[in-house]
Amino acid sequence: MTDRSVIVAEGSQLVKIMRRVAVGVLVGALALLGVPTSPDPASAAPSHSYIGGLAAALARPNSSPPGANDWRCRPDAGHPEPVVLLHGLSNDTVTWDTMAPVLAAAGYCVFSTTYGRDWLGPVGAVTTVQESARQIAAFIDRVRLATGARQVDLVGHSMGGAIPFYYLNHLGGVPRVNDYVALGAPLHGSDVSGVQTALAAALEIPDVGPRLARQCGGPCQLTPGSGFLRTLNPDPRIAPDIDFTMIVTRYDEVATPYRTGMLRGRNVRNVVLQDVCPTDFTEHYEMTADPVAVRIVLEALGARTADRGCTTVLPFLGPLPR
Repeated sequence: MTDRSVIVAEGSQLVKIMRRVAVGVLVGALALLGVPTSPDPASAAPSHSYIGGLAAALARPNSSPPGANDWRCRPDAGHPEPVVLLHGLSNDTVTWDTMAPVLAAAGYCVFSTTYGRDWLGPVGAVTTVQESARQIAAFIDRVRLATGARQVDLVGHSMGGAIPFYYLNHLGGVPRVNDYVALGAPLHGSDVSGVQTALAAALEIPDVGPRLARQCGGPCQLTPGSGFLRTLNPDPRIAPDIDFTMIVTRYDEVATPYRTGMLRGRNVRNVVLQDVCPTDFTEHYEMTADPVAVRIVLEALGARTADRGCTTVLPFLGPLPR
């Protein structure tokens, strides 16, 4: 074995050890917080915690979230549209670890995919919006073909709540969508708490800018004032028969200012989480696991929910035990 082979083998072994250590640390932390860590996703209660999603991705990398992608599932009269979950700058394992099993338990056929992968490995939504939208369109067609459904319901987080507007405007998606629910979507661009301002300046630097733009992909296309936002055209009037529910949090640190995730239109419902529950301190990443947001998503899709309570929800960690 050459020196290079030895180094590669040892490096691979080190990565495996580090992954085991990371899983152990996360599992210990989650146990202290009371977050379920069952190795069997089918038997685990939803964590309602972003950290729970991270733990799932470490324990089961590249796996579908619990309850998602049962290709034998067929919609019924009470849940006629399958639900397609679209992550942001993340992947479906992390993002939908809570939402997918909750929707499946409510009787929905749930499907998710990690789209837009490139140089960030398991992290998706890093290709251009156009490429990500094409992959999403192909996945929606696959879901419709498998389930026999004419339309799907879309639930998207962050970039996954904005990119589908390209699908609606430019890829013939309007007649294929019934409900459109977005959480923390940078529909009008995002300065990412000021980071995008510096990034926009870097894109103007000769030689550096074009290379950076190629690597940055979709996130750079959605900078405030970007001409691409006119191409994206997040205007609900293009689809008057689609019901749009836009969910935002005042504590968002990524889709900023938080009102970037809101729309205007007769077919739009904007929801600020803190207007529903003042003690919900959910930020951007916790949104897809937040029990208040999950309940609003269920209601937007037509499900009846019994829990109308308001609890204290912490950033990243989820709800405090009652």
